[in-house]
Amino acid sequence: MPQQVQLTGASSRRDTLRPELEDALRAGPFSRALQLAIQARGLSLERLHARLLERGVAVSMASLSYWQRGRCRPERHDSLRAVRALEEILGLPEESLVMLLGPRRPRGRWLKRVPGALTYREVCPVHASLGDLLQKIENPVDGQLATLSHHEYYTVGPFREERGAHSRMVVRALSDGVDRFVAIHHNPHGMLPDGWRVEYARAGRVRTDERAGLIALEVLFDRPLTSGETYVLEYSFWYERPGPAAVEYHRGFRFPAREYLLQVRFDPAAVPPRCYRTFRPDIGAAVEDVRELRPDNWHSVHLMELDARPGVHGVRWEWH
Repeated sequence: MPQQVQLTGASSRRDTLRPELEDALRAGPFSRALQLAIQARGLSLERLHARLLERGVAVSMASLSYWQRGRCRPERHDSLRAVRALEEILGLPEESLVMLLGPRRPRGRWLKRVPGALTYREVCPVHASLGDLLQKIENPVDGQLATLSHHEYYTVGPFREERGAHSRMVVRALSDGVDRFVAIHHNPHGMLPDGWRVEYARAGRVRTDERAGLIALEVLFDRPLTSGETYVLEYSFWYERPGPAAVEYHRGFRFPAREYLLQVRFDPAAVPPRCYRTFRPDIGAAVEDVRELRPDNWHSVHLMELDARPGVHGVRWEWH
């Protein structure tokens, strides 16, 4: 469920970059950064192709065209060598284009290697819109991060409205080169959050669908991970205006999670008399009340799930 690059070691070049190009090199996508860099340099594809051949780098003009139009992206070793040559020809900081590529795209093996894994269609009620947002953000890491721990804190305001949600995660890379995560927030009332924040990482691209009440936020790690390496990240979404009415909160897991903790805290002026922990094997199934939850002295309830299986885990409540 993607890149902002730290431009180091090339300050003399960076100072001459156009602001639009510099923004693209930080936030991506790769295709736009490449296209802007070619335009800024004033080179035709024919001339760019010739300059690559002069350096002993063979890449077709069709591939160059596809790369800058976003129809495909370089992944093979020879193609990455060509990208590094392009950085030099176009006067870009070293690794600035390469970093935008992230890890190789999954080829379908990730779902197959995780027993019981679900599709977006099975965990998200607006999966079509979500698919469009992820395509726009060019998410390259689907299924390549395992969730070891996800602690989530959701707050309800005095008028029974959603105030915000904060997540703290520990993830583990399942392949070399994973360097980002995509945080997703959905509200069925079609109200997008007023703000968001990322901690222990950097915010990259943000894509929204207001009609669907959906936002996808790219969370960029400070470096690409090696297979088996863990990373801690935090992100938040919140409403500064009165948020939408709140009667439940849930999270869909496509893959198993080692640990999931959801804490819902209510304003003292709006504490529901009944709360329930819920689970659905997929978004189309009926909501099952697993057990009743009693608010504590701090007006909060929580669910704690170890070895959480794929499905939709959440809490719902009833008002007077």
